[in-house]
Amino acid sequence: MSVSVRPVTTKKEMKQFICFNYELYKGSPYAVPDLYSDVRDTLDPNKNAAFEFCEAQPFIALRDGKVVGRIVAVINKKANQAWDKKSVRFGWVDFIDDAEVVDALFAAVEEWGRERGMDEIHGPLGFTDFDPEGMLVEGFDRMSTMVTIYNHAYYPEHMERMGYTKDTDWVEYMLTAPQQLPERHTRIARIVKEKFGLRVVKYTSHKKLARERGQAIFELLNEAYANLYGYSALSPKQIQQYIATYLPLLDLRLVPMVVDKDDNLIGFALVLPSLAKAFQKANGRLFPFGWWHLIKALKWNNTKMSEMMLIAVKPEYQGKGAVTLLFEDIIPIHYQLGYRYSETNPELETNTKVQAQWDYFERENHKRRRIYAKKI
Repeated sequence: MSVSVRPVTTKKEMKQFICFNYELYKGSPYAVPDLYSDVRDTLDPNKNAAFEFCEAQPFIALRDGKVVGRIVAVINKKANQAWDKKSVRFGWVDFIDDAEVVDALFAAVEEWGRERGMDEIHGPLGFTDFDPEGMLVEGFDRMSTMVTIYNHAYYPEHMERMGYTKDTDWVEYMLTAPQQLPERHTRIARIVKEKFGLRVVKYTSHKKLARERGQAIFELLNEAYANLYGYSALSPKQIQQYIATYLPLLDLRLVPMVVDKDDNLIGFALVLPSLAKAFQKANGRLFPFGWWHLIKALKWNNTKMSEMMLIAVKPEYQGKGAVTLLFEDIIPIHYQLGYRYSETNPELETNTKVQAQWDYFERENHKRRRIYAKKI
């Protein structure tokens, strides 16, 4: 039977779109399914603040009435303006190992982009950097994380077959957690404190953190990440959405913030217990029992793995040792809480400043993911 591709316009089609990923990776020990509600809300213009400056269209591919692939076309107008591009993004892409299916899916996105004046396509990318991005090209035998994409090894083969080429790569590291900060880092931290008048502050109340530092945290992200690949600054509405959604989930013992002598935020780190296994057990659903697996991972640290979700330092303090203050605080607490390993999550391969942070730790570069691009 031939393949047909249709835009997702109904609740039934959205359910098919989301559930196709669960079906394609059913039983995989490495894939970590997204929460159904997260995907649904991210693609809902009424619930995702990114639609203030983005437009998007999900598609599903069908053969003989059965879903065999999915993809989302996204135009981030703010990013295109910032980077002087006319680019359509593709994201949330999954497909069976079938050239006809793959070609039909990408043809739909390419045509959708051309109709709106775009002249290139790249991805996998979401609306912003806070959506999953980058196609896995190395590390297919490693478990994914709760914020990254897992895909079969045949995906990049199809991308190259269609003439897509590498635009950029991200690398990911597995770190072995030390019991204490290496002596060299301790010495640098002491010097930096004295030289710049910096100190670490911590919170014990999520509400107080949100009230006093929530806005500053995400404004600092905008500043620190401004020059990274494809970044588009978070809008005020997005910032409020992220403050409400994500800050309550944090283990505040693992959220150090560095401030200057005037109490201005100049750096922070967000570390979470790995929720990968909990997400696998939840299988995309919080109810009836999925919430219990997530609560266990968040509240009782029943994992030896953590994930370094975000580390950000103001540009004028980058490369000056400010990040050592974050590690000086995190590392002993991290070990005391029972974590023995940590995933760094994706870092641009060209971001040597970030990768230099791990030079004094036992580490393994165990995954690589890629952004593909093509003129249309």
